[in-house]
Amino acid sequence: MKQTVRLGLLRLVDSAPVMVAQARGLFAANGLDAAISIEPSWSNVADKLTYGLLDAAVMLPPLALAAAAGLRGSRARLVVPLSLSQGGNTITVNHAAAAALTRDAEAPGRGLLEWLQTLPAKPRFAVVHRLSTHNLLLRYWLAAGGVDPDNDIETLVIPPENVVDALAEGAIIGFCAGAPWGSVAEERGVGQVLLGTSSIWPFHPEKCLCVSEAWADASPDRLHALLRAVLRAQVICDRPEEAPAIAELLADPGGLNLPQAASRAALPGGTAREQIRFHEREAWFPARAHATWFLGQMRRWGWLPPEEDLAALTAQVYRPDLLAPAVAAERLYPIASLPELESTAMLPQLHEPVFNNGLRRG
Repeated sequence: MKQTVRLGLLRLVDSAPVMVAQARGLFAANGLDAAISIEPSWSNVADKLTYGLLDAAVMLPPLALAAAAGLRGSRARLVVPLSLSQGGNTITVNHAAAAALTRDAEAPGRGLLEWLQTLPAKPRFAVVHRLSTHNLLLRYWLAAGGVDPDNDIETLVIPPENVVDALAEGAIIGFCAGAPWGSVAEERGVGQVLLGTSSIWPFHPEKCLCVSEAWADASPDRLHALLRAVLRAQVICDRPEEAPAIAELLADPGGLNLPQAASRAALPGGTAREQIRFHEREAWFPARAHATWFLGQMRRWGWLPPEEDLAALTAQVYRPDLLAPAVAAERLYPIASLPELESTAMLPQLHEPVFNNGLRRG
């Protein structure tokens, strides 16, 4: 008899491993009956995980860490045993902004501070959640250009599937969101991809598989089966020859209902500015160095108190030890060498300036 696992996700290309695991019988082969719930927002996902309405979910790593740190209320006992994807986000802007910020083809966005000073009001940028990879990378990039994200722009939170409409309606000047929405903005003629987030942080972690700690403790066999199925699906999703079929799966109106061409462009071998990686270069490894960077950025912006023990919080949430048996069963990597992957984790290298009190506007 199959065991049920309740899985949450959003309408994004980097949900592909879960959809592939379901469609190709990988969950079933591991004795699982996966009940997939397509959620409208990241807040829904985090809340349902926290309160036990979901067992596992495709999640934003900073959101999982922030929930565990108590930034969304009581400290949530969430753990991350698997990194699901790398890259895939874009900073996309309207055509007026693109014309101003692409004059230097080798460094799109150069002159950002000077351009902002010409605007009559603070521009609005959208991110998919305040506690998201997207927001932290956008803020990091803006800051490296001398822009204070707390004073020089306004940031709105808009679910990823709604950012293109917001751009078209003029509610925002740009957004940072995952695939396929940057490509969709270009296809609709309402915006232009300025840059991919991998140019800010090469091979950056993007989505993770997050589970409640209580469920992981109570259901180790189901967790092991879940991890094996998703690991196998990640291998499939990284093969360029599989991309057309995966894009077709993601476009299924009964599933994620994503734009097929834009999804294909973001998958390995695609034509988008930014492609997603799911397996190569051990993209599946939940590196604690990455978690520490996310937490460090939260502290940088004053979201975490200085007394928070970042190392302890990282060790509590990021659990490669839970992944190790599944990696061994799938013969993906020598388990004895798994801790050494920490030393290969890349981090962004842009400078971090000290700001004045914001731009002066007339």
